[in-house]
Amino acid sequence: MQYRSLLAPTAILTAAALTATACGSRGGDAAGGSDKNAVVIGVDAPLTGSLSAIGLGIKNSVDLATKIANKNGEVPGVTFKVQALDDQAQPSAGQQNAAKLVADSSVVGVVGPYNSGVAQSMQKVFDQANVTEVSPANTSPDLTQGPNWKSGAKTRPFHSYFRTSTTDALQGPFGANYAFKHAHKKKVFLIDDKLTYGVGLVSTFKTQFTKLGGQVVGQDHVAEKQKDFSATVARVKASGADFVYYGGQYPEAAPLSAQLKAGVHIPVMGGDGIFDPTYIKLAGAARAQGDMATSVGTPLETLPTAKKFITDYQSAGYKEPYAAYGGYSYDAAWAIIQAVKAAVAANNGKLPEKPRPQVLAAMSKLSFKGVTGKVAFDEFGDTLNKQLTIYLVKGGQWAAVKSGTFTG
Repeated sequence: MQYRSLLAPTAILTAAALTATACGSRGGDAAGGSDKNAVVIGVDAPLTGSLSAIGLGIKNSVDLATKIANKNGEVPGVTFKVQALDDQAQPSAGQQNAAKLVADSSVVGVVGPYNSGVAQSMQKVFDQANVTEVSPANTSPDLTQGPNWKSGAKTRPFHSYFRTSTTDALQGPFGANYAFKHAHKKKVFLIDDKLTYGVGLVSTFKTQFTKLGGQVVGQDHVAEKQKDFSATVARVKASGADFVYYGGQYPEAAPLSAQLKAGVHIPVMGGDGIFDPTYIKLAGAARAQGDMATSVGTPLETLPTAKKFITDYQSAGYKEPYAAYGGYSYDAAWAIIQAVKAAVAANNGKLPEKPRPQVLAAMSKLSFKGVTGKVAFDEFGDTLNKQLTIYLVKGGQWAAVKSGTFTG
């Protein structure tokens, strides 16, 4: 993957951050370091830029979890605070944020990031400092099972990394099954954005789609922030494809769909990276009509376990919606809170002087009913919740059409 080369400067960045005087001034929503019983949960997400609709939902949901924990005295004697940093969906910014969070000794866990490519630049930084990292949105299998997972040689690269969303090892094939068996699509043109998430998702989709008997009639790559897709549209038109499968995010997928529909009237399908109302807004409701997406989990609005979260989120008055990963972000933050609770209980009811190792050790043993269902992790740090949902654009909105798990 192209981002692995970014891991080399980790030690330099971390050392620089550790010597910085900013450690006692955390900024954002976190208070100063005078309260020895204050525990900070970091957040790393794209808070500005084209993916901010997702990132702000992540931040707000973590904030809500800490507020409820404090209000209810979830961990007696401990106050939870939040420090949210903006990675702008860039690996270099994510790595710098990781170093900054590690340098603050009151940070025991971090929720994020959103992008799998950003995660690759952060994992080693957190792992070396025993800082628990829980992503609500990363779906690349490499992050938990290593680069050779497809061959069955699964190796967990970093034991401090967990996630509450399932992976593309299931999401891609789940989408392929729906496209072939239910949407009756037989010829696909594959497109990815050349980034970690998009390339990996297309690969797992392709494997299952061709296994079922589907035909790949063409494949192309686009660039992040690209706006003109005329060359790709021409290739799709000439290929005879009856749909396009796109691996990447909605800022590129939406204009691609709009330009495609002007020349070829076939639907676009993608993963959770395109599942956001902004996709429909950018593409235009008429042209997005019939497009499909997979996303992790079951729609929150249909889950009894999510009712209180939705009510609490609305009551809190956040300006932005919780978006696709709000429930998973809340569960990620609550997992860190529960790990802190376990560390305190094991230390005679007191917060350990250096709690990071104890919090990390408690994570793998957690099991509780969360917003999105059961929250627990396997030996790789992956969630045990394998639910996925197919969505279809109908009447200018995403509508859930099928939920379940991938069974082969």
